[in-house]
Amino acid sequence: MSLPNPIESVLVENRVFPPDARASAGARIASMAAYEALCREAEQDFEGFWSRLARENLSWTQPFSRTLDESNAPFYQWFGDGELNASANCLDRHIGTTVEHKTAIVFEADDGAVTRVSYKELLARVSQFANALKAAGIGKGDRVIIYMPMTIEGVVAMQACARIGATHSVVFGGFSAKALQERIIDAGAVAVITANYQLRGGKELPLKAIVDDGIALGGCESIRTVFVYERTPSAWARVEGRDKTFAEALAGQSTDCPPVPVNAEHPLFILYTSGSTGKPKGVQHATGGYLLWARLTMDWTFDIRPEDVFWCTADIGWITGHTYVAYGALAAGATQVVFEGIPTFPHAGRFWQMIEKHQVSVFYTAPTAIRSLIKAAESDEKVHPRNWNLDSLRILGSVGEPINPEAWMWYHRHIGHEKCPIVDTFWQTETGGHVITPLPGATPLVPGSCTLPLPGIMAAIVDETGKDLPNGAGGMLVIKRPWPSMIRTIWNDPERFKKSYFPEEMGGTIYLAG
Repeated sequence: MSLPNPIESVLVENRVFPPDARASAGARIASMAAYEALCREAEQDFEGFWSRLARENLSWTQPFSRTLDESNAPFYQWFGDGELNASANCLDRHIGTTVEHKTAIVFEADDGAVTRVSYKELLARVSQFANALKAAGIGKGDRVIIYMPMTIEGVVAMQACARIGATHSVVFGGFSAKALQERIIDAGAVAVITANYQLRGGKELPLKAIVDDGIALGGCESIRTVFVYERTPSAWARVEGRDKTFAEALAGQSTDCPPVPVNAEHPLFILYTSGSTGKPKGVQHATGGYLLWARLTMDWTFDIRPEDVFWCTADIGWITGHTYVAYGALAAGATQVVFEGIPTFPHAGRFWQMIEKHQVSVFYTAPTAIRSLIKAAESDEKVHPRNWNLDSLRILGSVGEPINPEAWMWYHRHIGHEKCPIVDTFWQTETGGHVITPLPGATPLVPGSCTLPLPGIMAAIVDETGKDLPNGAGGMLVIKRPWPSMIRTIWNDPERFKKSYFPEEMGGTIYLAG
């Protein structure tokens, strides 16, 4: 396999950054030869490749005998007769190992207060909340809306739903009452998990009041319970008979809750993307395939190691916060930072200050944040990253949009001190995890380029009919073979799913990134 022409092209200062030997030392995929070997394995024995990875990386309560079912394309099924539980794979599997007493989450609140929770403590909290959900009559197959601040409790809520087989749908805390109402109705949710307020940039912002407004818009009769985490002491309006504080719900509940095994294809979550046609699309992800890719990409893209402190700055309301906060980091047994606030409060050096304070080694953020912090550093010397010791960093990541080469270079020089590989990750809500990205220590880096597809991702550039185009020709990005973490359907709208992602004019079986 040779590097495609776009990787050989030079985008900035005629610079292609060769793989860093320090980064490749001990890495899961330590060289282009190792990358190419995995790609060959996937090409030569596609199902065997994925079967091996699923057996090696996940704990199954019932092993699968079928890897891929393509009989009802594009409604592909992976590991369809296997059973497992996502929460057990993130928490229980670490109990009795060296990870049990390791810090799972370092939570830094908006005001700078820090809370640390071990894997054992997190399991107890998740189990207790799962029991509270069961006591409210919530069980396997029910849908639960989560509308929470970026706190430990938000992660606990997601994991607790997964533990009992309930399907969660997280709504970003900045979305409106109307957006909430639409998602409650479409999902047929039986409960909402929220907080009285969230804290951002030194301000209290209402959440519970917006939930009330959303339900009041009508059509939300499926909601039986609203769980309210009292994040601040401020008063909030209670609806008697429906609302329960976390304290009330958790009172008397055991910290032991056996995880409920679910089929590998059981919907772990629905995450709504803003539909260009107006109605939001409920992207449905399956438990087994999604979790496998979350786990693998933590290893491959971030080369996560036992001593790492990982920080993904994304909110749990987005897919990045699902895969690389709530699930992937925990499945990998990593210590991660969860941050409630914003990068510019109380000053625009907050990110750099936190990296120094928590000795973050793998840092993953968005180009929008980087560009805003470049601007701040250029206008105010006091918030320039040089004021903090960033030597703990070994890998930097970029997510959410293309990173312009100038921002890439600034990130590389001023944050990574020209020694940290930058993994510029391309993926979507629909792909469940990274699909095209450099691998630290293996892939040559080109500022502004996400470089090569991960092993097993059969990406191509094609014309409107699905025909391959030559290197350098513009076209449409597709993935030609299914992969485990791909979208399964649009909730309640299979026809829209087929039309949006598997157009008939391309044959109806290859995924169009759009």
